[in-house]
Amino acid sequence: MATKFVPVAPPQIIEGVYSTDQHARLLKLVRDKGPWEMILAQHFQSPEEVLATTSGTMPEGFTPTWEMFMSPVFRGYLAKGATALYPEIEDCFWNSKFTDLVRNYWGAEYARPENMLFNIQGPCRGSETPHVDATNFRGVDSLNAPVWLMNMMVKSGLFDRWRCKKAQVITWYYRGQVGGGFNYWPNGPQAEPAQIKAPMWGRAVVVENEMMYHTAEATGPSAMRWPDGLNIKSRMRSAPDSDGWQVVNGDTVIQDIPAEEFRLLLHWGADIYMDYNELKRALDHTDDISKDQVFDTLIADMRARGLTFEVPTDPLTDQKFIALLTRTYDPGKPAIFPPEPEEALAA
Repeated sequence: MATKFVPVAPPQIIEGVYSTDQHARLLKLVRDKGPWEMILAQHFQSPEEVLATTSGTMPEGFTPTWEMFMSPVFRGYLAKGATALYPEIEDCFWNSKFTDLVRNYWGAEYARPENMLFNIQGPCRGSETPHVDATNFRGVDSLNAPVWLMNMMVKSGLFDRWRCKKAQVITWYYRGQVGGGFNYWPNGPQAEPAQIKAPMWGRAVVVENEMMYHTAEATGPSAMRWPDGLNIKSRMRSAPDSDGWQVVNGDTVIQDIPAEEFRLLLHWGADIYMDYNELKRALDHTDDISKDQVFDTLIADMRARGLTFEVPTDPLTDQKFIALLTRTYDPGKPAIFPPEPEEALAA
C-alpha cells in the first residue's frame, strides 16, 4: 500500500456544536430547498468511478453496476469554494469555534473554512466499501477534478508534495433506536475499526477524513432500508403534510420516512496551513500540479511496474483505464468490520 491511511490525530468527539437556533435554521433550509439528489448521481459518471473512490477491486473484465453501490443517501451543499451559498446560515459556515477546533487539531497557524455540505437519509444498510473523502491537491481539487481522480492520487502515494491539509467538523442528528453511528479505521484499513455509537443528537467529531477510512453504520429498521423502486435518479424531500420525509421518483413517492428515522449529517471542512509560507505557496499558486502532470505520472509509474496497457484519449472518463488504476493502487477493503446493529443481526 503506497499511502498509510492514518489521520494526523485521532478523531476528537465533541457535543452540542450547533446551537438550537442554528440547527433549526439548517434543518429548515434542508426542508425548504429540496428535493435533493443521491450522492452517487452528483459525483460519478460511471460505476468504475465509484469503485475507484471507495475500497476494493473487481477482477479484470468484470463490469460493475450502479446497483452494487446504490444507497438511499442524498446530499446538498451549503458552501463551496469558501463561499456560503445561503445567507441565512453564514454564521454556521464562518464559524470561529470550528476554526479554532481544526487549527488546534493540526497544531497549525491558519485555517480557512472551505466547504459545507449535508447528507440526509432514512433507514439504510451499512456500507461494505468504506471510503476516504476527496483529497484536494494544489492545482487539482474539488472545483476542477472528479472525486475518483483525487482519491486515486492519494492512494497512489505519488503526489504527497501537492496534497492539501484538511480537517472537518462532522455532526450528526439522529433520534432512531437502531444503529446510525459512525464506523472508522483510525490506524489504517487493515487495523482494528472503531465506532461512535448513538445517541447522535448534536454529537460531532473533529477529524481528517481524507486520510481515514470510514462509513456510516447501518441505520433504522432493517425492513425499511431499501425503498422499492430506488434508482440513481431518486430524490429525497420533506413530506408536505408532516415533519417526516419522502424518497421520490419524480412525483411518485416510493418511501415515507417518519421524522424519528431521519438522519442528518452536517459536514464542515477547512483548509489548513501550518505556517505563513505554506499559506503563501497555496495562494500564489507557485507550486501547483496540473491534471496532465497527474496522468503522465500515473502512466509512467504503472509502466515502471511492468504493466501493459493502452493510453486512453480521455483518461478522465475512460472506464477501462479507471478500473486499471483501481486494481493498481487501491489498498483493498478493511480487513475487520465492526458488528452490525442488533436488529441487523437478527434480520
